[in-house]
Amino acid sequence: MAPIRPGFRNQDLCLLKRRSFLLLKLTAVVFATLLFCEFLIYYLVIFRCDWPKVKTPALDSGQKTLKAMFLADTHLLGEVRGHWLDKLRREWQMERAFQTALWLLQPEVVFILGDVFDEGKWSSPQAWADDVQRFQKIFRHPRHVQLKVVVGNHDIGFHYQMSTYKIKRFEKVFNPERLFSWKGTNFVMVNSVALEGDGCHICSKAEAELLEISHQLNCSREQERGSGSGPCRDAPLLPASAPVLLQHFPLYRRSDANCSGEDAAPLEERGIPFKERYDVLSREASQQGSMTPTEYALAKCYLPHEATVLATYCVAAGLLAVLLLVHSGLLPSPFLYGWNLLRKFKTT
Repeated sequence: MAPIRPGFRNQDLCLLKRRSFLLLKLTAVVFATLLFCEFLIYYLVIFRCDWPKVKTPALDSGQKTLKAMFLADTHLLGEVRGHWLDKLRREWQMERAFQTALWLLQPEVVFILGDVFDEGKWSSPQAWADDVQRFQKIFRHPRHVQLKVVVGNHDIGFHYQMSTYKIKRFEKVFNPERLFSWKGTNFVMVNSVALEGDGCHICSKAEAELLEISHQLNCSREQERGSGSGPCRDAPLLPASAPVLLQHFPLYRRSDANCSGEDAAPLEERGIPFKERYDVLSREASQQGSMTPTEYALAKCYLPHEATVLATYCVAAGLLAVLLLVHSGLLPSPFLYGWNLLRKFKTT
């Protein structure tokens, strides 16, 4: 039997400890980076958001306020344009942002203002079912939180692409109600794609629904004044507040010239005129809607910048490279280098 020298055994044990310690450090850096970039950063950013203070006569009279969160243009990628890696990254970010906002802000109702999907205008029945399943996973919510979705042009197509089949397919998943009232506030959810004004079957139906909602709201005001009679006698009693119009296409405006803020268009694009019935509603259709300007307060909430996440990953990659170089002896340890520099300074 060959003798075992204790020196070699100690060297092997020391090398094993060094490698284990290096692996532990690398694992800690990777885990901490992933934890920060994929979980904690959403809490740190969204924690700075808060509900605005509402100062209106309605609040002074003791009426409760409604906490509503608005999203738009989620554009869940489909099977045609969506690369699997791109979908994985985008949907993870949406899911983490939405679930974090639900937990921190505790909204009572969430509105998504159209373009939920990116390829709903041409997706097959199977692709549509897959997209809906992914949507329900990302935007899952407690039962006490209501989720209301407005249709957009990417969900059913533009005016020349939409069909009764696509609209019914959308309404089968999302509640087709046009009028939603809660805590004294009326929300009117409009299919703005159908507000073309050309008398098409779908457009005429959408306009008739708006007229019916207008009739109900007017009757409610008359009933509150005690003058409900005739056509308003059997109408349902709704809150007397002015309605909040919710739709995908914005109301008509000439351009973004008067817009500012972090989410505004670049300066060179703000003066470009909008195209009616494509970028915005037509002037005629815009005159049919109204929104109360006094009994609400609005605050914007921003999400983590992708550049911040990428910079964090780059810093972590650099730290991993330094640890490997130090372990292999190609780079002196920063701590050892600093200690030697300090000793040299003391001796001089």
